[in-house]
Amino acid sequence: MAKAKTLILGLGNPILSDDGVGPAVAHTVEKRIDPRIANVVEASLGGLDLLDLLTGYKRVIIIDAIKTKDGKPGQIHRLNIGTLSSTRHASSPHDINLATALEMGKKLGMKMPSEIDIYAIEAEDTESFSETCTPAVAAAIPRCAGMILKELSY
Repeated sequence: MAKAKTLILGLGNPILSDDGVGPAVAHTVEKRIDPRIANVVEASLGGLDLLDLLTGYKRVIIIDAIKTKDGKPGQIHRLNIGTLSSTRHASSPHDINLATALEMGKKLGMKMPSEIDIYAIEAEDTESFSETCTPAVAAAIPRCAGMILKELSY
């Protein structure tokens, strides 16, 4: 597959209910988009492990689940890297967040994307073993895919 200038990256674990919303949205977009417009990848990675996927793209659109204090399941948040840079570590001091990983990639001379957009869908359940999302989160999948396709003017 030739490398497009844009990567659509669906992050999450597809067997942990709403945590699989990122890959589900990416899969929905992939069925409707010309691969010359964007490459679509689904992954269960984070931190430094993402660097190899991001290298060489001008723009990356990331889709992932999120849990916020006052969020409602299925709510779609638009975030940017600046929003994520308030903490340096993800789940443990041995792992780092996306903003820090990108900073390290640049310092290592890797060609990191100049544009990163994040679609974070408010999750209800990310702990139960299930290959389906909860109803409110499942309803957000086509809405989020439509937002991404519209953003790409597709």
